Amino acid sequence: MKLNSQVICTGIKESKGEYEGRAFSSTTFHLIVDVADNTAGRSIGAVTRPFKMGDAEEFQKWQHLGKSWPASGLLCDCIFDMVAGAGNDSKLTLLSIKPASAKAV
Repeated sequence: MKLNSQVICTGIKESKGEYEGRAFSSTTFHLIVDVADNTAGRSIGAVTRPFKMGDAEEFQKWQHLGKSWPASGLLCDCIFDMVAGAGNDSKLTLLSIKPASAKAV
């Protein structure tokens, strides 16, 4: 199931190189998500979670924002894929992310 959502991105990290003879390349987006209640208790607030999407080249699309990145993060339009995970859990995969478009007031 695909979900559209506006999410605050607090940071982006490029990873590229080689480890034990194997090449790797990815971009990780750190997105603010709600803290979930669990069987051990209740919760309030939000945390950041890493979502990998694309290879290290994805970082190039965002690099120009480096000096102007807001301390509070950047509002982004995201598309996630949600699938059933183990037990009653759901798994979210980031499919698409871009800065939120400015809306006329």
